[in-house]
Amino acid sequence: MIKLVATDVDGTLVKDSYPEVYPEMIEMIKKLRAMDIIVCIASGRQYSSIARMFEEVAHDLIFIAGNGSHIKCRGVDMSVVKMDRGYAEELTRDLRAHKDECELIFEAPGLTYVESKDEEFIHILKNLYRNDTILVDDALEANQNIVKISAFHRPSIRKLGEEVLIPKWKDRLKATMAGEDWVDFMDKSVDKGNALKTIQDFFHITPEETMVFGDNNNDIGMLDIAAESYAVETAPDVVKAHAAHICGSWKEKGVYQVLKEKFGE
Repeated sequence: MIKLVATDVDGTLVKDSYPEVYPEMIEMIKKLRAMDIIVCIASGRQYSSIARMFEEVAHDLIFIAGNGSHIKCRGVDMSVVKMDRGYAEELTRDLRAHKDECELIFEAPGLTYVESKDEEFIHILKNLYRNDTILVDDALEANQNIVKISAFHRPSIRKLGEEVLIPKWKDRLKATMAGEDWVDFMDKSVDKGNALKTIQDFFHITPEETMVFGDNNNDIGMLDIAAESYAVETAPDVVKAHAAHICGSWKEKGVYQVLKEKFGE
């Protein structure tokens, strides 16, 4: 019997950076909650961004934000994991050296600090992701509570991420692809899977009672601790290898289709 459903957002539930979730999914969440099934939204995005996406039902959800660095349950912080300040400073110097190849954001719980002057990038953050965003000259000086630092490049940052940044930092920080456009860096302990395990333990829910949906490397930890794990068909093979099942992509509303089949409309 499923007692907990957790889903990634970008690339799984909706197109990357899309600001809204489709109405059928909101109605499905209401149905799951009426059945006393816990629903968890797990994303690399900040809390404010994903809470706005699910505004109608946000009061009744658990949010795993920042890839697990920030857990918020019905408006109350369950966990906040800050990045080591020394690592944050060194990583920032490293990423600034790649400023011609990527843009940077610095996350505190529910806030995004941005040094960029690029109007298109700021538009993406404010109007697509709908982040609570603060423009600053020096994010390190402005933000003493860093939980995540991210590098962004569209249409893809995968080459820089997988060949340069992740190999360099993976032994000191949690470094992972988060969609095609982002590389995320958090404390080594941070992982969506660890955050979901915190929720499982709190509510005494087993992996056999957990259903998870994901599409990218930062979802692997969640897929590994759920017996009913689904990777969308557009996920990389390395992600699919950690899933018990494959479902349709966001284009086919694959998450909703699985939930409808399992729990009804």
